[in-house]
Amino acid sequence: MSESWQSGVKVAELTHVGMRRANNQDSFAVMVAESSERFERRGHLFVVADGMGAHAAGELASKIASEQIAMRYISSQKTDTGEAISQAVHQANTAIFERGQSNPDFHNMGTTASSLVLRGGQAYVAHVGDSRVYRLRDGTLEQLTFDHSLVWEMEASGQVDSNSPLGRAIPKNVITRSLGPGEHVLVDLEGPFEVRMGDRFLLCSDGLTGQVEDNDLGVLMDCLPINKIAPVLIDLANLRGGPDNITVIVVDVTGDHVASKQADRSGAGQGGSGKPWKGVNSSRALVATTAVCWAGAIGFGVAVAMGHEKMVGSAIVAFTLGAIAIAVWFSGILATDGNRPPLKTRRRRSGPTASQAAGLATYDSGLEKSEVARGSGPYRRYPVEHHPSLCENLRSVLAELRQTSETNHWMLDWSEVNAIEQQATEAKSEGQWKTAVVRYCDAALEAMVLLRKHHDDSAGDTAVDL
Repeated sequence: MSESWQSGVKVAELTHVGMRRANNQDSFAVMVAESSERFERRGHLFVVADGMGAHAAGELASKIASEQIAMRYISSQKTDTGEAISQAVHQANTAIFERGQSNPDFHNMGTTASSLVLRGGQAYVAHVGDSRVYRLRDGTLEQLTFDHSLVWEMEASGQVDSNSPLGRAIPKNVITRSLGPGEHVLVDLEGPFEVRMGDRFLLCSDGLTGQVEDNDLGVLMDCLPINKIAPVLIDLANLRGGPDNITVIVVDVTGDHVASKQADRSGAGQGGSGKPWKGVNSSRALVATTAVCWAGAIGFGVAVAMGHEKMVGSAIVAFTLGAIAIAVWFSGILATDGNRPPLKTRRRRSGPTASQAAGLATYDSGLEKSEVARGSGPYRRYPVEHHPSLCENLRSVLAELRQTSETNHWMLDWSEVNAIEQQATEAKSEGQWKTAVVRYCDAALEAMVLLRKHHDDSAGDTAVDL
């Protein structure tokens, strides 16, 4: 990289297998431009992919996605950034699909893929699945992507509120769209969003968001320096069970040439209308719900045959929940309790504009023949607050770790953890909430160092005994 060239971003990335998986099916790519010429042509690219399928298949699918998206985007000759990244995702889908068709062991393998491009003062997001892209700006965390999951799709269609008993009963890990299983795929293109100095972006797999609530995520992203965010988030997800692989990429905008010269100061990028989500009318909701029932019933055999870890059972779940939703619809009790920000208007499917038509014509007549949905993100916004509740949660985690250590008679030296936690307590008593959050996180990181050392030592002792 040229000594005179400054990328204008700070990046931190980390991936972890989690606590219950034998292998890591997540993949990621970080392509920071190595020169001003490269930045002008393609900008900076970041990708997170979360594989699905039998062990090797999911791992391979996510690896193909991250590699193909990066390679295809960087080598693209298209001048329009949105077209280039969308085409790269479609081409990755084709590569995964063809690899799956060529080997029975990889048949129907799939992966999520969320990509972020920073170029020309704008941010573009190309997205399939339930991995996520967030932006932190001026004390507000915004989710720029729409989860292609059963619960989000049902809420967006007006069939259910995610905070209702029915909504909470829907499995969160049943996804409705992914790269690889089908020859064609619908890609969500979000943005362009204006980029400002100080913007912080987060790309992550659902191994993080399934364990760390968005409100806590916003506070941690707001309080922690970039070098601590990824390890803290991964450790917290693991402390809360770590049932899945976890991947985190954090990007800070630090250079004027990355930010927009005419940034929109309203807080919403060009990709979003800023209006709250409203459900579709009731007759459309009923039709959609009935369709879910029939689709689930007809597709049950296919779903079983596919064998995806995340998607298996989705057809029967759709049928069951659809039937329940119809009954709920007739009783008129679907309501929002306001505990979670409502979804915004669902992204709309659209073809290219007149200016884009010529550039897309060859591509659309080729192998991929896939569609792009022009998005309307951000879909949810979370004000950064509740520092006291996060501090209490972190204190409770540390207390549970100590109790577990004592119960199991682990000979661990907690003195350093105790000293750091005392600093956090003092900062909290003085109302210095950001400092308190940082110090509690430092204590949690130190505690995890102790636990990992104990685990490694125990494994070593066991190996010797055997």
